[in-house]
Amino acid sequence: MPAFIETPEHGLYSEPVYALSQEHSEHPVILVCEHASPYIPAQLERLGLSAEAAREHIAWDIGAHALAQQLSKTLGATLISAGYSRLLIDLNRPLEAPDSIPERSEVYEVVGNQNLDDATRQYRRDCLFTPFHQKLSALIDARVAAGRAVRIIGIHSFTPMYFGQPRTLEIGVLYARAHAYAHRLLEGLAAQGLKVAANQPYEINPLEDMTVPFHGDKRGIDAALIEVRNDLLRTPDAVQSWSDVLAPLL
Repeated sequence: MPAFIETPEHGLYSEPVYALSQEHSEHPVILVCEHASPYIPAQLERLGLSAEAAREHIAWDIGAHALAQQLSKTLGATLISAGYSRLLIDLNRPLEAPDSIPERSEVYEVVGNQNLDDATRQYRRDCLFTPFHQKLSALIDARVAAGRAVRIIGIHSFTPMYFGQPRTLEIGVLYARAHAYAHRLLEGLAAQGLKVAANQPYEINPLEDMTVPFHGDKRGIDAALIEVRNDLLRTPDAVQSWSDVLAPLL
């Protein structure tokens, strides 16, 4: 817990900031699920959102954590996953990004994030953002120091509709510098007849992304994000099928 900061949110973030699975795994992949949870402390009253909206994709990546957990189990790979909603602070955004603490997400006004004072913003950074990224850095540092191979894979999901427009893409591989690794993933997915694309439905941008640019590209480590359309992750069988597809490629 950070030093005392005068803010109405002081003491609210008492639940674990992240969960770790298979921390001491020998597998080269570190799985990262930055948008694993929709959890917002009850005192914040869902940041002004309805109960339904607070369970929607704006709060977390639906199905992503289930897929990350299954991949961790299948591969025996380390997984670090977030314990709080990305609406409080987005762990895959640089702190300077305008939507690090979003005041609006898609069609929803996030009233509880509007007009926040600097102390509260700093408190969320200290309580939620910094511990997560310090731990991820430490996991990477330990492997590099031991001379072991390491790859970073973020597990995400995206909506089948975005601002009223349907998305036919089933899975995307997002990357910047890890060309060879990403293309191997893309080729493996395409060979199975999937609707797959590079840097879709989003692109990696160091001004808008954290995991790939900071933990991967900046350190010369292969890093990519996997984006699966979330209507394809709604059942345990569907999650298992995607894990079966992805695990041999990672």
